[in-house]
Order: sequence, then structure tokens, then C-alpha cells
Amino acid sequence: MRNLKRIGSLSLLILIGTVLVVAGRQRQPPTLTPEQLARLQIEQVKDGLYVIPGFDGSLSGGNVAVRVTDNGVIIVDDKFVYSHEFITAQVRSVTNQPIKYVLNTHHHSDHAGSNADFMADAEVIAHKNARANIVRNNQPGAPRIIFADETAVYLGGAEARAIHFGRGHTNGDAIIYFPDLRTVHTGDLFIFGDRLDGSTLAPFWDFGNGGSAAEWPATLNGLLELDFDTVIPGHGPVLTKDDVREFRNKIEIVLDRVRAQIDAGATRDNIASRVDTNDLGWPLAPVRIQDVYDELTAQ
Repeated sequence: MRNLKRIGSLSLLILIGTVLVVAGRQRQPPTLTPEQLARLQIEQVKDGLYVIPGFDGSLSGGNVAVRVTDNGVIIVDDKFVYSHEFITAQVRSVTNQPIKYVLNTHHHSDHAGSNADFMADAEVIAHKNARANIVRNNQPGAPRIIFADETAVYLGGAEARAIHFGRGHTNGDAIIYFPDLRTVHTGDLFIFGDRLDGSTLAPFWDFGNGGSAAEWPATLNGLLELDFDTVIPGHGPVLTKDDVREFRNKIEIVLDRVRAQIDAGATRDNIASRVDTNDLGWPLAPVRIQDVYDELTAQ
């Protein structure tokens, strides 16, 4: 019976992933209102660093970091498959330098959807597991260059360091660190607060693509060892290192509460009703709690 229920949980994850991939393959961009378009305009974060934000969880994609140098541009993530033209136009509004490198934080199509288009003129780089996920999920734009633990791009005197600290959102998460600016782009390894459309962000452990709730805090501990003060998350507003600490602590609270209920005799059927996360401000669906139960009991 438990196996059947686990299959049901996996089916939901597969459905979610399928929706994201299908949405990401739509070549024509969605029709947006003037207000929505205004929310997507490039904004300066620090000298030489910009963000092209998203405003929701489906149409606008994740946050894109733009590092401008005198010898070219490095971007982090590239939204959906229909986003190439929009991103390049936004970059052209702040510099006439070409985009030379695209660094993927992970494989999801709202972050790596335009890889194939950018690969005509730039080099796309991702963690080896992110590339494997792109290939396995039959997504376009599998990167030609991959790394295992850490790599870096040096361009026009700027350094962009890509580091894999471990599993969390997926098994291929990379954070992109700009040490001279004390800034990181975390992808969906860290998402916190509210989107521009007012919806609340919460962590999603994508077990179908190697994610892990149990290992996520240790992965964030590695990130927190870096010297930074500014964070561009995968979605939502630009935040701080203290926000990452709070996010990590909340994941640990969820894990502790699930473990406590397991020790008290909870089953997969009733674990979600026995673990309250309302005080954390996270809209975690029951299946998320059940998936944590599955991971912890498997251990």
C-alpha cells in the first residue's frame, strides 16, 4: 500500500515537471499586460550587476543576473524557451557588450529554457547533474561545458564562480558567486518572501530530479561560508545573507517536526495533518510533507 501511495506522490511530481517542461517549450511568449511587463524590466543591483526579475511562478520565469564587463556579459539563468529575445533586449538597454557566458543554476525550464538559443553565440555552463537532468527530461539546450564541484569564468576583470555545494532543490544546484561584489545568485536553492504578484514562495524539493530536503540545510551551510551580503534568489526580491540563514533554519524546523512525529508513530497517511508549518509562513502542500516522511524513513 505504501508503494502505491509513493507512486502517487511521484506521479504528482512528474505532472508538475511535465507542466513546467511543456510551458517552457512554448515558442511564442505569453501576452502580458503593461503592468506585468513593467515588473520585468532590468534593475541595477550593484555597480556592473543587474537583475531581470520574474513576477510570478509560471509566465515570467526566474530571476536572471546580468554581470556587465568591458569585454562582454555573463548572465545567470535564461528563463523560458521564449525568453531569449526579451533577455537580450534587456541587456542591450544597459550595455552594447555581447552576452558571452550563460551560467545555469539548475535545469528547470523556467531557468534554463533559452539555453539552445544562447548557445549560438555564447557558452552555457552547468553542473554535470543539471546537464544530465536536461537530457533525461528531453529539454533543449544541454550545455557543452559542465563541472563537478566548482568552476569559474573570468571576463573583463570580473569573476563569476559556479559552485555545487550538494543536493537541495535538485541534485544539480549551483550557486553563482561574484566575489568582488559580495553577491550570489542561488537559483531555487534559496527562494524566500513574496513574488511581485503577491504569491508566497516556499521550498520545493524536486525528488524526481535528485532533490533532497534532508541534505538541503548542509548544502546551505556551504553557501553561508562564502563572503557575501547580497542574494539574488531564483524567484522573488533581492535579499540578504541573514535571509538565507532564516530559510535554512526553517527547513531544519520542518525536518525536526517530521522526525518528531515519525518517532511518535506517525504514518505517511497522517504525517501532513500532524506537522503544522503555518507559523513558518510556507504554503507547503501535504505531499511535500509526505515526501519528507518518505526520505527520512528511507534513511
